[in-house]
Amino acid sequence: MKRSLIAVGTVAAAALALAGCAGTSAPASSASGGGSTTLRISVWNYAQTPEFKALFDAFHKANPDITIEPVDILAANYEDKVTTMLAGGDTTDIITVKNLTDFGGYAQKKQLVGVNDLVKALPSDKIPALGEYKADGTYYAVPYRQDFSVLFYNKQLLKDAGIAEPSALTWDEFAADAKKLTKGDGADKVYGAYIHTWNSLVQGYASAQQDKAFDKPDYSWMKDQYDLTVGMQKDGTILDYGTAKSQQAQYKTIFETGKAAMVPMGTWLISPLLADTAAGTTSVDWGIAPIPQIKSGSKVTTMGGPTGFGINKNSKNQDAAKKFLSFAAGPDGAKAVASIGIVPAYHSDEITTQYFGLKGMPQDATSKKAFTPDTIRPDGATGPLAAQLQGVLDQEHQLIMTGSKSVDDGISEMESRVTSEVLNQ
Repeated sequence: MKRSLIAVGTVAAAALALAGCAGTSAPASSASGGGSTTLRISVWNYAQTPEFKALFDAFHKANPDITIEPVDILAANYEDKVTTMLAGGDTTDIITVKNLTDFGGYAQKKQLVGVNDLVKALPSDKIPALGEYKADGTYYAVPYRQDFSVLFYNKQLLKDAGIAEPSALTWDEFAADAKKLTKGDGADKVYGAYIHTWNSLVQGYASAQQDKAFDKPDYSWMKDQYDLTVGMQKDGTILDYGTAKSQQAQYKTIFETGKAAMVPMGTWLISPLLADTAAGTTSVDWGIAPIPQIKSGSKVTTMGGPTGFGINKNSKNQDAAKKFLSFAAGPDGAKAVASIGIVPAYHSDEITTQYFGLKGMPQDATSKKAFTPDTIRPDGATGPLAAQLQGVLDQEHQLIMTGSKSVDDGISEMESRVTSEVLNQ
C-alpha cells in the first residue's frame, strides 16, 4: 500500500485499458540439458502465488538458455527479509518489488540497478505505471502488474434485497445500501459490506479521491471517510475492526461464503475468485463495479499500485536480468499473467480481450466499466519516508477503528506524530 522524493503522478486508466525464512525452491524452469545462466528471483509464498510460475515458465520457454530459481520467502516476512538481504550484500539477481513503500527505500539507498536503457526500449505508452519506479530521473524497476480498487458485489444478495447492481455509487449511497443489505444476527449474520482492516481502505480512498499527500501533515481531509466507516461499524453494517483483527478475517473467505454483499478490494481478488469458482469451492455469483466516489457524477478515481521487478546491484547476471525485466513488463509477460486473472501493467486491446475471455469473468457492462477508471493514484505514502509514515498512520488508524480514540483525536495525533517523528520538525 503505498510520495516524497519519487514523483508519483496520476495514472490515466483510459491509457490502462485493463485497466519465515527465506529459502531457495527448486528451479521454476530448467533448460533441457542445463541452462547457461541461472537467475535467482525473490518471491513470496511461491506455491500460493501462481503468477510467478506463469511468468517464469513463459520466460523460460522464450529463453531456454536461462533457468529461473525462485528465492521463496514467507509473505509476512518478505519486506523485512529483502531489506536484510540487500543490506548484507546478497547476490539474488532480481528483487520482486512488492509495493511502492518498499521501492522508496530501495531507490533511496541505491540498492537496485538503474534501468533507463531498458525502459527506453519499452512501449511506455502502454505501461502507464512505469513512472512510479522513477526516482531522481532514474528508473530502478519496471512493473509487471497493476492493481487498483474496485467494488466486488454479490449479485444474488443484491437481487434478494431488491437493490440494483451498483454502477456509480457515492460513498454515502454505498453506506445506505449496506444498511439495506445487512440481515440476520450472530453466526447467521450477513453484512451489507466488509471493509478490511488495512488503513489504506479508509485513508487511501480519501487521499486518492481528493489528491492529498501523506507527507503534508494536515489530515483533515480524512475525517469524512473515517466518519463514514466508523458510522457503518456502529450501525453493524460492517464487521467491526476489533473482531476482524482478532479473528484474522480473510476478505476472500467473507465474500466467497456470502457473509458480505459488497467488498471494496483490489483487482488481485479476481484471480482467486476465478480459481475457486473453477474448483467448486465457491458458488458466489459476483460482479465488479467502479469504487464508490465522494461526489455523484464525478469521474472515477481509484487507488492502487504496481508490482514490479528490480535488479539487485550485486547481481552477477545483469544482462540476463534485464532480459527478464523487458519480458515481464512487455506484451509477452502481460499475456502470461493475464492468463491466470492477474491484471498486467502492460495494456492492449488484445490483452483486454484475453482477460475478459477467461472462464468465469463477469461479462456485464458495469464490470467492464470498472476496468476503465479515469485516474489511479497510489494507495498510501510513497518515497523514502513511506515506511515511517505508514507506521504512524496505521497505528493511529487502529486506535480510531477500535474506538480507543475519536476520529478528531486520532487525526490530530497523526498530524502531531508525523510532524515530530517523521519530518523531525
